[in-house]
Amino acid sequence: MRVLGVDPGLTRCGVGVVDVEPDRRARLVDVVVLRSPADLSIEKRLARIADGLEAVFDEHRPQAVALERVFARSDVSTIMGTAQISGVAMLIAARRALPVALHTPSEVKASITGYGRADKKQVGAMVARILGLEEVPKPADAADALALAICHAWRTGGVAGEAAREAALGAAASAAAGRTAADVSDLTPAQRAWIAAERSAAVSGAARRLKP
Repeated sequence: MRVLGVDPGLTRCGVGVVDVEPDRRARLVDVVVLRSPADLSIEKRLARIADGLEAVFDEHRPQAVALERVFARSDVSTIMGTAQISGVAMLIAARRALPVALHTPSEVKASITGYGRADKKQVGAMVARILGLEEVPKPADAADALALAICHAWRTGGVAGEAAREAALGAAASAAAGRTAADVSDLTPAQRAWIAAERSAAVSGAARRLKP
């Protein structure tokens, strides 16, 4: 699965593209940090970042897009720029009929490092290790964009998740015919893990819906 991750920002916008295999192995496709000078008008800055994003979308043709979920901060100008670039990225993805997912920083950190409060240095080091890079991508916006892409592929399952969902459907059909899920062969450990994760998410979602 090819995922494009965007660490949105008006001054610096990190964009990373990774290919993720069913066994969760990830490979770097491209990473770039798009920039817009502060002395330009806001509309020109947005246009400059949009042009760069569209070029990356068109060159690498991702299957999904992952963005950092925007949270309110004390610096209003920073949060406004981040939100504006997020909107630009989502619009570009929507025009290409690509699914978009938003992930919180803690979700990304937990997926990449196993610890939701990891610092940027730890995240960058793990991104380099996962992708087999000799150096941590710099600046931090580049590493963060790659982390978002990897996180999305791992959390949603990517190709492995699709295979797992198909296997789960096969298991349900077998059970309906009087057979057990154990009769369904060729499930890898990764696929079984994705099935378990999806069941857990479904149970959690149902519980939330039932809360008064």
